[in-house]
Amino acid sequence: MTQPIASVEASAPNKWIILGTVMFGTFMSTLDSSIVNIALPTIRRELGAGDRVEWIVLCYLLTTTSTLLIMGKLSDWVGRRQLYITGFSVFVVGSLCCGLAWNLWSLVGFRVLQGLGASMIFAIGPAIISDAFSPKERGQALGLMGSVVAAGSSAGPVIGGLLLSKFGWSSIFFVNVPIGLIAIWRAWTILPESPKVTRQRFDLVGAGLFLVGVITLLTGLDFGPEPRYGWNDSLVVGLLSVGGVLLVLFFLWEMRVKEPMLRLSLFRVRAFTSAILAAFCGFIASGANLFVIPFFLQQLLGLPPGRAGLILLAGPLTLSLVAPLGGYLSSKISARWLSSAGLLITASGYFAFSYLSTDWEWQDVVWRSSLVSLGFGLFQSPNSSSALNSAPLDQRGIASSMIAFMRNLGFVVGIALAAAVWYSLRNRYAVNNHVSPEATPAQLLGMHYVYLTMTGLVLLGALFSLTRGNAPKPSPVETTALSTSGLSNPVSQAD
Repeated sequence: MTQPIASVEASAPNKWIILGTVMFGTFMSTLDSSIVNIALPTIRRELGAGDRVEWIVLCYLLTTTSTLLIMGKLSDWVGRRQLYITGFSVFVVGSLCCGLAWNLWSLVGFRVLQGLGASMIFAIGPAIISDAFSPKERGQALGLMGSVVAAGSSAGPVIGGLLLSKFGWSSIFFVNVPIGLIAIWRAWTILPESPKVTRQRFDLVGAGLFLVGVITLLTGLDFGPEPRYGWNDSLVVGLLSVGGVLLVLFFLWEMRVKEPMLRLSLFRVRAFTSAILAAFCGFIASGANLFVIPFFLQQLLGLPPGRAGLILLAGPLTLSLVAPLGGYLSSKISARWLSSAGLLITASGYFAFSYLSTDWEWQDVVWRSSLVSLGFGLFQSPNSSSALNSAPLDQRGIASSMIAFMRNLGFVVGIALAAAVWYSLRNRYAVNNHVSPEATPAQLLGMHYVYLTMTGLVLLGALFSLTRGNAPKPSPVETTALSTSGLSNPVSQAD
């Protein structure tokens, strides 16, 4: 049966209220992913966590990343409104339990619960917006969402520091409860019913292979750069190998099962595949930059953490200002050209970073960070809009979660890649020049090549972006298929 290529053209009458509701949830879940980092030293001391304190952050990342596609598929199956409200409820319960945690491992377990809720919010938010806005307005709406993500990331350390100094580490979790209850009430009363695919069975085998494969692979990627393990460690090699094999089995299973979790035919849509690959390259570079730049500011420039944090705000603040502009321009300029131009600007910013030196002032970092974020702000919203516009309506939930999955996966791969390039080159320089790997010239050389690698990746992303075609338009036949394929009309139900 013919499936719809895109949503109907009209927007929901209350589209801006729907957008505001989803933006509120996205801000909360993004804030919580960054607010915890500043409290880690306090949590380690008060709970006696030692070096295992990293699992408080790692378990949240692993949970959200490994379940994003599953949540996207579930949203197509049971409806986005229902799963979004469920996700927020789970997030609030997880936050309450985190604040009541009595030791490290209870906190880790409750962070997994919190991560499951956040995964539902992350995966479904863009799809809800896509249902509410017409294709022409979708880029502008997603641009505003990009500003919220940037604002949540940048506000996390600031808000976390204030709560930590006044009320202790548990307050960073307790604050989610009253705010989250308000958000659940707003979602319950505002969000419309969404399209459902009611005649499909859920692919449990595919979901299991994907879940275990991604968790195993990401754990290996996270352990690899650490000095106590290293890429040659048998545990790291085993995790990467098992994860890779399970993901290969996942794709083989999806090719033969009748009702797969991830329809590989989605990747035959050139505009979608190009957008996903371009995003992956861009987020790898972002992850690498977030890993390297704090070390450069604090170790090589000798800046205190507070001042370094203020300098690092330049990127998120620029992104929060430019992302709405990128969304607005996406209705005027083809995503193929606007997204590609944005990535070229980002690549020039990373290339400028490759000349990093110990005689830099704070301004040298700020303008380069702003240039990187300027380009990424122009890229991200049109690219996401292009991906969602090109996805069939009955697969929009999985398409939405794929964008979020590529973001998280890109960050993890970027950190691992940056560590591998940086550590290997500085160590080689140290051996050849009989100096310590911590010596400034060795560190600078490693960081220099990290930024050159990032420049190349972003240029590759721009090439992927340029190869996208125009998103297919719905035909009368395809619009008719909307009513005959078991899907409900999100716009009519929003009236």
